[in-house]
Amino acid sequence: MIRIVLPFHLQTLASCGREVTVTVDGAVTLHAVLDALEARYPMLRGTIREHITLRFRPRVRFFANTDDVTHASPDAALPTSIAAGEEPLRIVGAVSGG
Repeated sequence: MIRIVLPFHLQTLASCGREVTVTVDGAVTLHAVLDALEARYPMLRGTIREHITLRFRPRVRFFANTDDVTHASPDAALPTSIAAGEEPLRIVGAVSGG
């Protein structure tokens, strides 16, 4: 089971708690985890990444352990601690403004 920590606005949209779990068959990549998350919570489709291109939405960041993996290849394997469910993958809404 892959653990995912969601920001408050996605928790509200999905009617779920702060942390959810998904199952990924095969390699545990960011792409595979997001596919599983959107399959389990279809109301999140289009909120984290674009519907057609699957490109990440602006101001959304992904953290595996303490590493920002937002700009890494979405098909790169996530750390074993994430794949084993020891640590959660964190989805964070970036803060911007001025």
